[in-house]
Amino acid sequence: MFMGRVTRENMTKLWRKIARVNIKRSLLESVSVFHEFLGIIWDRILACSGRPARYRRLTTRPSSPPPEAVDDCGLVSRQDPKETFGTGYDTDSDLVTLKISLLGDCQIGKTSFVIKYVADEEEKGWLKMTGLNLMDKTLFVRGVRIAFSIWDVGGDNKSIDHVPMACKDAVAILFMFDLTSRCTLYSVIGWYSEARKWNQTAIPILIGTKFDDFVQLPPNLQWPIVTQARAYAKAMKATLFFSSAKHNINVNKIFKFIMAKLFNLPWTIQRNLTIGEPIIDF
Repeated sequence: MFMGRVTRENMTKLWRKIARVNIKRSLLESVSVFHEFLGIIWDRILACSGRPARYRRLTTRPSSPPPEAVDDCGLVSRQDPKETFGTGYDTDSDLVTLKISLLGDCQIGKTSFVIKYVADEEEKGWLKMTGLNLMDKTLFVRGVRIAFSIWDVGGDNKSIDHVPMACKDAVAILFMFDLTSRCTLYSVIGWYSEARKWNQTAIPILIGTKFDDFVQLPPNLQWPIVTQARAYAKAMKATLFFSSAKHNINVNKIFKFIMAKLFNLPWTIQRNLTIGEPIIDF
């Protein structure tokens, strides 16, 4: 998927395409901030008039932190869950739903990555469609339920039709590639460009899978992949993680990082750029 000969001219075109997408994303974020400001003013008008303000389930990036920190990531929450989320959601007052999309080529370990994260919820939460898999993971934090709705898009040509539906309203998009297959890294640019057509505000995260196999390669073969992946992440304005579903390396940490970004929690994990270790770069 999205493969082709990589030349200097092609790479220049790809970087220009990413730049155009990022400019559009910045404009939309500015509009989003203005829209939130108007929403606050409107809520105050309703409050002054004696009419209760309406609440909706969370579908975009909130400005308040979540109710609880994630210990192994060094996250610290300073706010009560009811103060954070309010008490007036449409159906479940204690439920916050976060949609996450996974994009990347076939056979790179996306589904294994999701299954490792959802663990015991695999059987009850799995929904398979042609070219699209959906799974939920619910966390209970101080009486507040935080539900990750994970959309795993297949990596073949037919699955591209699912990208609009999978990316719409997502708060984060995980762009994944196989660390042992450089062509899947080249494909990330195509996935990124396609995803940004439908969602320009979601948090981008670049994930290299199968780190357990990658680490067996000689350092002189690992270094070019690390360098190129970091360059891609920088162009995409994405955080880079190397992961392994088999050994649960950085799988849970990635979702906790999403929580930290969405709710403005302190993120104390340090960058790791050491060859032979799971890279974290932001």
